Amino acid sequence: MLYKTNGIVLHTTKFNDKTLLVHVFTEEFGRVTYAVVPGSSKKTGRKTAFFQPFSVLELEVEHKNNREIHRIKECKISLPLITVQFDPVKIPVSLFLSDFVYRTLRDTTPNKPLFQFVLNSIRVLDLSVKSVANFHLVFLLNLTRFLGFYPNADNALPDTYFDMMNGVFVAHRPLHGHYLLPSDTRFFRLLLRMTYENMHTFSLSRKDRVAIIERMIEYYRLHLTDFSSTKSLQVLQSLFD
Repeated sequence: MLYKTNGIVLHTTKFNDKTLLVHVFTEEFGRVTYAVVPGSSKKTGRKTAFFQPFSVLELEVEHKNNREIHRIKECKISLPLITVQFDPVKIPVSLFLSDFVYRTLRDTTPNKPLFQFVLNSIRVLDLSVKSVANFHLVFLLNLTRFLGFYPNADNALPDTYFDMMNGVFVAHRPLHGHYLLPSDTRFFRLLLRMTYENMHTFSLSRKDRVAIIERMIEYYRLHLTDFSSTKSLQVLQSLFD
């Protein structure tokens, strides 16, 4: 049966010489894998360029619940991107974040609030004319809202510890080993103040950004089973000196 849905391309792998496996976060079905034989003609509606990370597509698809791999009948660009796939700074940001969502999102059921968050984030990144050096930090923190482990900021005060296992700021060192010292907790307190609107006003060194992202990834590992970081992180870290 054919369905229509919007989708965000997260990751593409080569299945064989002719076929790609395109992993898409769809609005109606959650994360889905599609087998695609790309072509260059307008008639196919399946240009290879359509399947770049963070491409936003309008899809007509075959979907059966007992299948692991589905098929796209027709597709077209739903949100034309002006800068994300061409800007030398935004390209690695989009590669890192699309791959990050690919590695964290395993659910094959719809999650429309999360879909709207990712879609809106792509729009913000594409239209941003000010610095996007902190964009990935804001994205990763806010992504935890939808995954169920956004930090509780009630006691986010100086000289507190951040209990990463429970996602809370505490006055005393936790009994387990998964916590940040007050000197490192300041990074999480800083992140809690950042938004897409004000992120360009926070001046951080490359060393600080690396420290923040390393602790964020550690935080994700504690709360998501089988989570692994992405190689695109190394490229991203080299950009913002």
